[in-house]
Amino acid sequence: MHQAALCGNPTTVAAALVVGIGLIFFLAGRRPLAGLFRYVPPISWAYFLPMACTTLGILPDSSPAYAWITHNLLPASLVLLIVTTDIRAILRLGGKAITTMLAGTLGIVVGGPATLWLFQRWLPDGAWRGMGALAGSWIGGSVNMMAVAEGIGTPPGLLAPLIVVDTVVGYAWFGFLIYLSTFQDALDRRFSTDRSLIDDLNARLDKSRRERSRPITIQDLAYMLAVALGLARLCVWLGDLLPQFGQVVGSFAWTIILVTGLGMLLSFTPLRRLEDAGASRLGYVGIYVVLASIGARADMRAVLDAPVFAAAGVVWILIHALFLIAAVRLLRAPVFFFATGSMANIGGTSTGPITASVYQSALAPVGLLMAVLGMLIGTYAGLLSAQLCAWVAG
Repeated sequence: MHQAALCGNPTTVAAALVVGIGLIFFLAGRRPLAGLFRYVPPISWAYFLPMACTTLGILPDSSPAYAWITHNLLPASLVLLIVTTDIRAILRLGGKAITTMLAGTLGIVVGGPATLWLFQRWLPDGAWRGMGALAGSWIGGSVNMMAVAEGIGTPPGLLAPLIVVDTVVGYAWFGFLIYLSTFQDALDRRFSTDRSLIDDLNARLDKSRRERSRPITIQDLAYMLAVALGLARLCVWLGDLLPQFGQVVGSFAWTIILVTGLGMLLSFTPLRRLEDAGASRLGYVGIYVVLASIGARADMRAVLDAPVFAAAGVVWILIHALFLIAAVRLLRAPVFFFATGSMANIGGTSTGPITASVYQSALAPVGLLMAVLGMLIGTYAGLLSAQLCAWVAG
């Protein structure tokens, strides 16, 4: 039974979500509120503000607008984010950087089912779907969380405690890594790491800084919309034709997989130059609207489940850290790659570059590129972790 709401018309609901996102970023840009948004980032407001509006009866908990946004705007936004990715730049990061980052990814994939096995008796039924969504978030960021959540059918009520875990546990780990940066030189000397890779990366990035942004034109915007909506609809159509695989890969999961794969291929074409006009920023606006639509379907009372999920999240992070420690010891990689590789997974493009710049002020782009790599593989790895969690749940 749908609750009565002040805004019931689907067009009004969609407009309210977009206006809400605009208001959040307007307030985030005000200097007196900078401290508030530093500790509670806009992405958290984008989820919880619509959820509060639904709880107060301003927005409905169910609307055709939500389904349309998820099944159309999400794939289109992913197209813009992936097509504009510089895959070659990621490959130039070097084997140690990529291997360390992927070790952290493996820790998330394996840690999900392991943690579910430990905490399953205290978690609600169907918790594996929530764990799968969180795996997506912790491998590249909230973009993958939404992609995996929609792909495996995570109930909106499960996402509320997971957003809490993602924010509280994730940012606590971020704070620890920032504190650890004080000891990076001592740790590198203690473990006899090879720091020459850091200098090499600095040289490569200095050489690669050549593309400059330019004002967006009507032609740019027309291309962006055509590529995003056209490829998204093609993948939706193909996804409906493909058979379901297991409990995880259904029609919409196929859509996301196809969007990711085709987007990566197209990133090697001249379409990637759309990024010069800010195509990825347009994609992120779409992602925020999708997140708001998911928040509007959730119930704030679901945060009561957060303590158990938070404890599970801490154990999960520790498993992730153990995989990273093993990788940096085997590769003799600097602690820079431990921290940056971890936040490229856990925090994605928001905290990956920040962590990198704290450890090495000139290497913020490395954190960004590693986070982009996490974003590219996060959907696949998140779906894999979700399937493992489904097997654990029986």
